[in-house]
Amino acid sequence: MQDFLSLAKDRYSCRRLEGGEINPETLEKILEAGRCAPTAHNKQPFRIWAVRSPEALEKLAAAAPFPFVGSVSCILVIGSSPAEAWVRPFDGKNFADVDATIVATQMMLAIHDLGLRTTWVGHFNADQVKAAFPEMIPFNLIAMFPVGYPAEDARPSVKHPDRKPREETVKEL
Repeated sequence: MQDFLSLAKDRYSCRRLEGGEINPETLEKILEAGRCAPTAHNKQPFRIWAVRSPEALEKLAAAAPFPFVGSVSCILVIGSSPAEAWVRPFDGKNFADVDATIVATQMMLAIHDLGLRTTWVGHFNADQVKAAFPEMIPFNLIAMFPVGYPAEDARPSVKHPDRKPREETVKEL
């Protein structure tokens, strides 16, 4: 594993993916990276669906308007369960989506670290996905990760290294 800051800077939203089978050991490492993510009060209010059958992949690709979603042999769908989550007592803030986002982020970094690529797909028709996969109905679907190998011409966006000045995003009090 590369040092964390290098990994965080190197990872990018890869929209040029090639299929190819992902070996089971690699997929298991990605799933475990999500499963071991910290969650509020360790409630673990998330689900990860590893979608691999051609029929199921086709249904997911139909719900997202990007060609790269349909070009892979595995799509990970991450959902949160508000009914299972910790709720902050001071203001009623439910941490389900926060927890599932932590899970998803750890998986996204693991995907990159293992030599695969993905992008966080949030632009998809969740109702269409739930109609195709009724087991997802009780969950907030927060992300789809098409997982594949980077195409030979895959590159980060030219804007990838751009960051606002530190003084705009970090405040010390």
